[in-house]
Amino acid sequence: MTADQLVAKYSAQTETQSSSKLAILGSHVEGQEKILNSGALALLETLCEQFAAEVPQLLEKRCHKQQRIDAGELPDYLPETRAIRDGNWSIRGIPADLQDRRVEITGPVDRKMIINALNANVKVFMADFEDSLAPSWEKVVQGQINLHDAVNGDIEFTAPNTGKHYSLNPDPAVLIARVRGLHLKEKHIEFEGEAIPGGLADFALYFYHNYRQLLAKNSGPYFYIPKLESHHEARWWAKVFAFVEERFCLQPGTIKCTCLIETLPAVFEMDEILYELRSNIVALNCGRWDYIFSYIKTLKNHPDRVLPDRQAVTMDKPFLSAYSRLLIKTCHKRGALAMGGMAAFIPAKDEATNQQVLQKVRGDKELEARNGHDGTWVAHPGLADTAMGIFNDYIGGDNTNQLHITRDVDAPIPAAELLEPCDGERTETGMRLNIRIAVQYIEAWIQGNGCVPIYGLMEDAATAEISRTSIWQWIQHEKSLSNGKLVTKDLFRQMLAEELKNVEQELGTERYQAGKFTQAAQLFEQITTSDELVDFLTLPGYELLTA
Repeated sequence: MTADQLVAKYSAQTETQSSSKLAILGSHVEGQEKILNSGALALLETLCEQFAAEVPQLLEKRCHKQQRIDAGELPDYLPETRAIRDGNWSIRGIPADLQDRRVEITGPVDRKMIINALNANVKVFMADFEDSLAPSWEKVVQGQINLHDAVNGDIEFTAPNTGKHYSLNPDPAVLIARVRGLHLKEKHIEFEGEAIPGGLADFALYFYHNYRQLLAKNSGPYFYIPKLESHHEARWWAKVFAFVEERFCLQPGTIKCTCLIETLPAVFEMDEILYELRSNIVALNCGRWDYIFSYIKTLKNHPDRVLPDRQAVTMDKPFLSAYSRLLIKTCHKRGALAMGGMAAFIPAKDEATNQQVLQKVRGDKELEARNGHDGTWVAHPGLADTAMGIFNDYIGGDNTNQLHITRDVDAPIPAAELLEPCDGERTETGMRLNIRIAVQYIEAWIQGNGCVPIYGLMEDAATAEISRTSIWQWIQHEKSLSNGKLVTKDLFRQMLAEELKNVEQELGTERYQAGKFTQAAQLFEQITTSDELVDFLTLPGYELLTA
C-alpha cells in the first residue's frame, strides 16, 4: 500500500500528515504542528530510509542467539572480538556537563514530572520514552512538546485540582532523553506502509527540535540507549549518530549517549559496545531490574538458573555483584563513566517507615559508591538528598567522578561468575505479591500510565517484567514454594482470582470497577501460562493501549 493510499484510508478518522514515504496515522494532538513539522519529518523519513530495514535483521540475530542458549549453550565472551577487549583504546571524551553525574533521577515525559525532576537535587534528569512511559500517541507527541519547552526554559504547569504552579529553577539538571528499545515500534508513524522503530522516532524528533538550543547552552543532544543485546546493535546506533552529525554539519561526537547494560547477552560485550560507539558514548549504566528480567528470559530453559523471590535478588548476590564490578572496571579502563542502578523506593509519609526506606537506600547506594560507580539513579526527588550525600562522601568536593578507581587488581570475572545461580526461597507470599504488582501495573499501563507507585516502590515495565517472568519460570520448571505447594498454571490462576479480590478491597470497588483490571488480568494470565515466554509484556500490551 502506498503512502497516498494510507492517507486516504485514514483521513476519514484521523488528521494525517504525510510525505512521499512517511505517513502519520495518529489522531491530532494539540500542539503537534511544532513537533511534526516538515523539517522533523524530513529527517525522520531519511533515517527510516537509511536505517529502519536493518532493525528486523538485528532482532533476528537476537532470536538466533537465544535459540542456541535455549538448546543448552551458555552466554560467554566472544572469541572473535578478543582483540578489542585486549586492545589499548579509549572513548573520545566526556563533555563538561556530563562529567559529574553522581545522582540522576528518572521518570516519564509528562509536564509536571519534567519540571520537578529538573528542579530536584540531582545532576541529571533522564526523561523516559521507554520503561516508564506507556507510549500512547498523545503521550509520545506531548512528551516531545514538553521536552522542547524544557530545553527552551519556558516550561510551566498549573495543577488543575489545586491551582499549584510549577516552573523551572534557574539552574536545572542536565537533560538526557531515553529513547525506546529496538524491539518497540511506533504504530502511529509508517514508512512505506510499515510501522517504524519507536526509538528512531524518539531520537529524530528530540534531536531535530533541541540540538541548536542545547549546544547554545553549552550542553548537547544527549541520549540513553536501552535494551542493547550486542555490539552489532551498538554499531547501528553509531551509524545513525554519525549520519545525523554529518547531515547537520556537526563535529563527530557531538551527539552523546549512555548505554544501559540491562540484558544478560550485553554484559559479555561491554568492551565491544564501548568500542563501536567510542565517538559518541560517555557511560554505561547498570540497569539492574531489566538485567534480572533478562537473566530469567535468557536462561529460561536452564532449570539450574531459576531465581527465587524478587525481593531476595539483591545487588550483593554474586551474579549481580560481578555484573556491577565488571561494568566499573570495563568503563574506567576506557575512560567512560560507570553508572549505578535504580533505587525504586518511594518516601513514606510515616516517619518510622520512611527511616526504614532511607536506610535501605543508604545501604544500596553505599555499596555502589564503594564499588566505584560514578553515580546512581533514584525514582523520586525525596531520595535525592540521601543518594547525593553518600556519593558526595565518596567522590568528594574536588572530584566529579570516580574514574580513578580502575579495579585493576580485581581478578578476571569469568562467565561462570556472571551466570552463577542465585540462592533464596520461593514463597507463597512472594508469588502473591508478584501477582498483585503485575496486574496493577498492567492495568495502569494499558490505560496510559507507565510509571506507577505500588506498595512503596515506583514500578515500571522492568519491575513488572520480573514479577510475571518469575512465575512463568517457576511453572515451567515445576518448582515448589517453600510451603511445599507445586507451582502450576492452575495454582497461578487460583491465586490470580484471589489476589484480584484483594486488589479490589485495597483500591475500593469504585476504583476497581472503573479500571481495566479484568482486561489486565486476562493479558497477565495469557502471557504467564503461555508455553513460550513472551519476550516483553509491552508488545501485547501495546495492542491494548488506548490510542
